[in-house]
Amino acid sequence: MVDRSFADLSVAALYDTLNPWGPGDDFCLGYVRQARSVLDVGCGTGQLLRRARAGGHPGRLVGLDPAAAMLLQARRADPGGEWVLGDLRSTRWEGEFDLVVMTGHAFQALTCDEELLDAMRAVRSALTAGGRFVFETRNPAARAWESWRPDRVREISDGSGGTVRVWHEVCEPVVGDRVTFTETYDSDRWAHPVVSRSTLRFLGTPQLDRLLRASGLAVAERYGDWGRGPLTTTSPEIITIAGRA
Repeated sequence: MVDRSFADLSVAALYDTLNPWGPGDDFCLGYVRQARSVLDVGCGTGQLLRRARAGGHPGRLVGLDPAAAMLLQARRADPGGEWVLGDLRSTRWEGEFDLVVMTGHAFQALTCDEELLDAMRAVRSALTAGGRFVFETRNPAARAWESWRPDRVREISDGSGGTVRVWHEVCEPVVGDRVTFTETYDSDRWAHPVVSRSTLRFLGTPQLDRLLRASGLAVAERYGDWGRGPLTTTSPEIITIAGRA
């Protein structure tokens, strides 16, 4: 889940614990291994690229993230990596990457058409002629936000013997395809909780494909889960592999 609270150093240090390696990472890693050059947009702490490099990836691996605290964690874990502070609107590459990935539902943090079009056009520019753009967004039909309730508290270790409690709460009525919620991190060792407020966009496939076409991209593959199952109304994800139209 995309969360602006990861700009906080104490929370950024917990990112890998909160987001352990899973099926989505395995899915994307398969594409990374086949690409000579990779741009990971919203790379966070760089888990995906670090795993690829540890597995012997010989090419260029670039991580891009707007949160300095997240890149600090990435650089600590991989000082020799290429970690870039910014986003797709503040950086520009031309035909440099065989693969661009956006994991962790980072795509959903782009909440307006203009922002989405700018980002996807930047992705198209960054791709080589046969390159691929891999990203996922939660299927709105699955209504994942209904489980974001304050009574569903998750407890994780802070790595030094303490416990951090995490919970979510939808804080406004859901209007259209946007969901606004808070995410709270609290620990008995902290002076006060860390609370962030975020909005995510839940695009259906017709709107998503319209924006892809407008940005010069075309769908090459699409799945409803990380096992490459077909997209249905009950699928949890809309997983898209796109290329230049």
